[in-house]
Amino acid sequence: MYLSKLSGLFILSFIKFMFAPLGGPRMGLTFLETYLSCVAGGIFAACIFYFSANYFMHRAKRKREQQYRDHLEKGTPYKKKKTFTRVNKAIVKVKLTLGIYGTALWAPLFLSVPLGSIIAAKFFGDDKRTFPLIIVGMFMNGAITTSIAYLIG
Repeated sequence: MYLSKLSGLFILSFIKFMFAPLGGPRMGLTFLETYLSCVAGGIFAACIFYFSANYFMHRAKRKREQQYRDHLEKGTPYKKKKTFTRVNKAIVKVKLTLGIYGTALWAPLFLSVPLGSIIAAKFFGDDKRTFPLIIVGMFMNGAITTSIAYLIG
């Protein structure tokens, strides 16, 4: 029973890290048990999604380049994707506003760990500080959310 409570928080942290600690007090877990299981789940999910996002982005880039080369060989016109769409402009604005620190520290908390990790990898995947900042963000945000959960619970 005890292990199922910890694993439940661990798995919930995969999806919505912000709300996972709210279950700790209701399950009768201590602050430390809740904090560690939620942070471990968030870090594990961040590892999976951050590094797989980087792989798939590079794979998609190679595929686009190969399609371009195929069109050149065949002599057919290659239709390029639009670069200045409304969504792309909004993404650039968020990137410039938040920067690496805001994106890596806060995106996994407010969006979700999978989506936040993928966005951080997309924007700042080449910067070696990005993944350590995500980990620091997990520890910091885990302490904040677990503290709030135990104050209100």
